[in-house]
Amino acid sequence: MTEAATTRKEALVSEEMASKFATEKETPYTRWVRDEGLDIINAMYVPNLHTVDLKPWLRRGGRGVYLNHDASRTSNDCYVCEIPPGKQLAPQRQLFEEMIYVLDGRGSTSVWNDAGQKVTFEWKAGAIFAIPLNAWHQHFNGSGKDPARYVAVTNAPVIINSFGDVNFVFNTRYDFKDRFAGEPDYFSSKGEQKGLLLDTNFVADAINLPLIAAKERGAGGGHIRFSMARGSMNSHISQFPVGTYKKAHAHGPGAHVIIMSGEGYSLMWPEGEEPQRFEWREGTLIVPPNMWNHQHFNTGTTPARYLAFKAEGVSIRNAQGVPKAWISKRLGGDQIDYADEKPQVRQWFAEALAKKGLKPRMDDAYAAELAALPPKLARSA
Repeated sequence: MTEAATTRKEALVSEEMASKFATEKETPYTRWVRDEGLDIINAMYVPNLHTVDLKPWLRRGGRGVYLNHDASRTSNDCYVCEIPPGKQLAPQRQLFEEMIYVLDGRGSTSVWNDAGQKVTFEWKAGAIFAIPLNAWHQHFNGSGKDPARYVAVTNAPVIINSFGDVNFVFNTRYDFKDRFAGEPDYFSSKGEQKGLLLDTNFVADAINLPLIAAKERGAGGGHIRFSMARGSMNSHISQFPVGTYKKAHAHGPGAHVIIMSGEGYSLMWPEGEEPQRFEWREGTLIVPPNMWNHQHFNTGTTPARYLAFKAEGVSIRNAQGVPKAWISKRLGGDQIDYADEKPQVRQWFAEALAKKGLKPRMDDAYAAELAALPPKLARSA
């Protein structure tokens, strides 16, 4: 197990080969971020979103940084933004979707369309909401003393690269009234529960939101999924108890895992290689690369909870619409059963807990899995 937090094979090639693709390295999206005066940093592992370095964002009136993963140019991106004390960001509309998690502070947001309907709601650290497609919006810091900071995930790379015209992306007059029509209760905390899916546009306190049991992911954890602002992007919250860990799985690129509470570590590895270990606590961001196996371990004294913002392309699904990351590899899915993980995984976990005077509480999870474990797939000749 490698503990160097950013160690990975970068698949670098000769300068001769790289020169053949030089004209494709830059995109309309990367040019736009550069013109905004902001940096793009690696999103695979950011130890602390609360303290990650930001630069002045003159157009918006705040400070920011962009975080890109290995497939951002074809799926989604992430950025962190800070609103100065007593200030607000400039109004903006955009033809891409955006989901927001408030990291620090308190404030309010106004959302309106060209018809003039305006809705304003308040938020504080721990809130989640989404911006309706192409709706005007403006964020305000509610404190005159402390900055407010949020992290957002968008599908801007796809949209900006598709159109190539930034003016079109940010200045098109069109109201998607099926997404937002000025409903006064649009950002209320109400929502309709549909299985694991909570259909809502605003969660005031995601850190304490009740979850639904999700035994398929192992270790007696809880889970809830969101459909916000009637968009195509989605998100979910997962939580798992003290002394437990989740089953390893793999999926497509662009799942931004934001630690909301607890402490522990994650293992991540491409198929056939040794796992790499990434320590986390509240405020850490982890973005597993495309189809890398990854597994989350709670080594703290409280339940661990995380939020995942993602594009739909992350979820490779079976014919029934079930994400393959929830389905055992024994059935053709992309989830590794406890019974099939490397023996070192349990040893590493026990050692990590022992350093804090704790012990694993996994026996019930192992036993429950064995009672319903499908047979291994036969290998083809």
